[in-house]
Amino acid sequence: MILRKISSGGISHNSYVIGAGGTAAVIDPRRDVEVYLDLARDAGIQITHIFETHRNEDYVIGSVELAARTGAEILHGHQMDFAYGTKVKEGDAVGLGSLELKVLETPGHTMESISIVVTDRDVSDLPYAVFTGDALFAGEVGRTDFFGEEKRPVVSAMLYESLFGKILPLGDQTIIFPAHGAGSVCGSEISDHEFSTIGYEKQTNPLLQLSREEFIRRKVTEHHYLPPYFAMMEKHNRDGAPIIHHLPDLTAFTVKEVSGLQARAQILDIRSPTSFAAGHIPGALSIWKDGLPAFMGWFLNYEDPIILIDDFNCNLPEVSRHFVRLGYDNLAGYLAGGFPAWFKSAAPVEKFAAWSVQELSRRREKGDIFLLDVRDIANVTRFGKIPGAHHIFIGELPRRITEVPKSGQVAVYCDAGYKGSLGASILARNGYSEVANILGGMMAWLKAGFPVVK
Repeated sequence: MILRKISSGGISHNSYVIGAGGTAAVIDPRRDVEVYLDLARDAGIQITHIFETHRNEDYVIGSVELAARTGAEILHGHQMDFAYGTKVKEGDAVGLGSLELKVLETPGHTMESISIVVTDRDVSDLPYAVFTGDALFAGEVGRTDFFGEEKRPVVSAMLYESLFGKILPLGDQTIIFPAHGAGSVCGSEISDHEFSTIGYEKQTNPLLQLSREEFIRRKVTEHHYLPPYFAMMEKHNRDGAPIIHHLPDLTAFTVKEVSGLQARAQILDIRSPTSFAAGHIPGALSIWKDGLPAFMGWFLNYEDPIILIDDFNCNLPEVSRHFVRLGYDNLAGYLAGGFPAWFKSAAPVEKFAAWSVQELSRRREKGDIFLLDVRDIANVTRFGKIPGAHHIFIGELPRRITEVPKSGQVAVYCDAGYKGSLGASILARNGYSEVANILGGMMAWLKAGFPVVK
């Protein structure tokens, strides 16, 4: 038997390759599919089946792409009218050598959600493993907020029945392979575990200790953010995303070309907050490299070309994977020579202040500052906030920007200073002239021993 987990950083996505007897299935593949093709070639196996545990909301699934490259059959739940693939129902099974992959219908996170139970018939009739999609994670269970407030009690009850009536009865020995790990937007408290078992989750997962009524009440009152890019992911994953065949061929734009495109392109600066504060192209958006998967879907559109700004343009092919996985096929290219080429050409440069927490403390004592907290509400609740701060989550800042006064000094802080740079760049491109990003954010504020309020 071959069983491999492929993790995709940034979106905390897990996909899997499982097979025996020279054939294999891929569970929830990502869109840049070379990893599966390379694995199959190296292992001498043929990918014959692709399972989708549900219509994903947070990334473009690579089923159509992988099927086009392998001829594999795509299988997904029958409770949604997908424009591609084959519908499966409870009890349907696929054989891969000695392995049997059987479908469990496990609705709740989405209506068409399925789990895939693996049994190795050469060893035992006991389930060996289960691919749970977004129904059950390590330490968490799936979101139930995609159908609106009115339906949350109903779908939460469905998820409870899927967990307690379908998945947990598979037995304590069953290994759990979920579609996401820690850091995913699909579950706020997912544990940082490589894998888990049903027995372990029954003992340690807080959601699995609740009664049916308590479980529903907990799920109904949970708070989750809903990034706008989810709508495009749902469309692609229902209708089938365009086939791309390979990573995009990025254009190296000259300074003159970038200048000419400024009015209709999305200028995305992926440098560090300190570099961005010291100087950037007017109107550029600041999202650091590692933050691209989590935040570009809040602010970038799918129509206007995207041009990347970096210092040395290192590892841009790897950076482009983040865009491919979120369906941004409008990634056009990058500034040749990086930001140094821009300022060497005497092109206009903007900047804003970057303060330490000590400087913020001094300035708050001397003058009137509008202090903007752009952290996730969960971290505000957990760690408190700086006295007098106004909280607007970074993803909601564009639509709530009128809550921030344009006159006077605005200081933006987050957890460590990265989202603060993003927030400051949003304010700057909307005409705010006195903006500062707090380096180190709340982490540094707490370390310095300054006061917080709950």
